[in-house]
Amino acid sequence: MTADAYIVEPVRTAGGRRNGRLANWHPADLAAEVLNAVVDRSGIDPAAVQDVILGCVTQAGEQSFAFARNAVLASKLPESVPAVTIDRQCGSSQQAVQFAAQSIMSGTQDVVIAAGAESMTRVPMFSNLTLHQKAEIGTGPVSDRIKTRYGVEEFSQFLGAEMLAKKYRLDRESLDRYALQSHQRAAAAARSGAFSKEIVPIAVTTQDGVISHEQDEGIRFDATLESISAVKLLREGGVISAANASQICDGASAALIVSERALKRYSLKPLARIQTFIVTAGDPVIMLEEPIRATRLALQRAGLRIDDIDLYEVNEAFASVPLAWLQALEADPSKLNVNGGAIALGHPLGSSGTKLMATLVHALRARNKRYGLQTMCEGGGMANVTVYEAL
Repeated sequence: MTADAYIVEPVRTAGGRRNGRLANWHPADLAAEVLNAVVDRSGIDPAAVQDVILGCVTQAGEQSFAFARNAVLASKLPESVPAVTIDRQCGSSQQAVQFAAQSIMSGTQDVVIAAGAESMTRVPMFSNLTLHQKAEIGTGPVSDRIKTRYGVEEFSQFLGAEMLAKKYRLDRESLDRYALQSHQRAAAAARSGAFSKEIVPIAVTTQDGVISHEQDEGIRFDATLESISAVKLLREGGVISAANASQICDGASAALIVSERALKRYSLKPLARIQTFIVTAGDPVIMLEEPIRATRLALQRAGLRIDDIDLYEVNEAFASVPLAWLQALEADPSKLNVNGGAIALGHPLGSSGTKLMATLVHALRARNKRYGLQTMCEGGGMANVTVYEAL
């Protein structure tokens, strides 16, 4: 790595519930809105953008057929801007940031937009599998060879969340208490305006006319431990429920990743520098534990200790993930997901990486802190970790 990669104008939409306020937005158009916001807020010439790298998990239906390119064509970016869609499961747009940084650090490019988008309403999770199953086309993505190797018939994130809870001795009450905290922190952040700098207003039509969607729909301002604990468990004898897991969500997010040369040439204001990053893979059965090992390796690579990190964003796919991470790394819980997480704010799959980055970078600057660490558990037992230095 011979050069630094800087982050300019990280933004996101407010999350929309399934069949909620963003349900009528075509995902290509929704993605275009955050691309436009990055260009408008930074003031950069749209023609200066050399590539768009966009994460999306369920690449089917409206999110198929060169989805990232369609987002560019729906935006104010000129048609000369290329784009590519990537899938590293829930870490897709975090990987988009890392791919963009690699391009900048190698000197190959100077201006790249990393982004993510997912409409879980219009392109339901797993629909790229289930539609083939219903049509009796093929046998599914997991071959018999893979099943034999791991001695399982399927790989399930829900089962992985239960396995993780059991391994780290996390009971239902501890998961539900964590879920309540997520809602409480998200509610406090929303009330205080903590998200105002990162959220791109989206016009939506309601029964009362056109309104501006600027608040995450998933936050339960009146959440109680009793209401969370009353939600039915996903499997008998387990500890995971829909209330202590991430919410299905529609959303998009993006950021400009640039070189020092681009900062000077286009008079851009960087909010953070990418300090280090890593991607690792491990056991695909328990699946969700890999952020622990990835974090240790990333810190070692950066020459930092966990106590050197001022804020952590660990995606709340399930409450067992951040709680296991805290326990294994002996990290400070007061630094974790300080503005709430996916349990309250939603997890728009391919958008979550750049979404969490936007929240983390703005939170670091609001608190006058230096280092932030972001990590994401991913299907197949993978994990990304990115460390940012606020400027």
